[in-house]
Amino acid sequence: MKLYSLSVLYKSESRAVLLKAAYDVSSFSFFQRSSVQEFMTFTSQLIVERSAKGTRASVKEQDYLCHVYVRNDSLAGVVIADNEYPSRVAFTLLEKVLDEFSKQTDRIDWPVGSPATINYTALDGHLSRYQNPREADPMTKVQAELDETKIILARKQNSCCAIM
Repeated sequence: MKLYSLSVLYKSESRAVLLKAAYDVSSFSFFQRSSVQEFMTFTSQLIVERSAKGTRASVKEQDYLCHVYVRNDSLAGVVIADNEYPSRVAFTLLEKVLDEFSKQTDRIDWPVGSPATINYTALDGHLSRYQNPREADPMTKVQAELDETKIILARKQNSCCAIM
């Protein structure tokens, strides 16, 4: 499971404006990294432009899933991840980031903002923290512990049946 990109955008009437983004392109070769990052930025803007306000969606592109959440106030977030990454965790991350972003930045700056002018530094931390959904998301952690408990109980049950 891997997260590649986490972006915050503003959806205007005509286009989507990138406000802030974080990327993890370390799994790509050195010569591909800049073009992959540009492609992720372009894809994020395109998906936000084509999404209606107040919607969430997941779009599959080759081996990747792009999760988008566009709020009614025109603030949008996009996560680009591999196919194995749980979509529930991706949307939880998007909701958390957009709430935090809207509290820390002035709404007046959204339509005219850019990554250089918006002062929000938490994206890189969220991107690295959510690389492992079991550690970052409490529900995923509980589900994993339940799955492990089921396996242990099944083994105990099988060993008890084998003794009898």
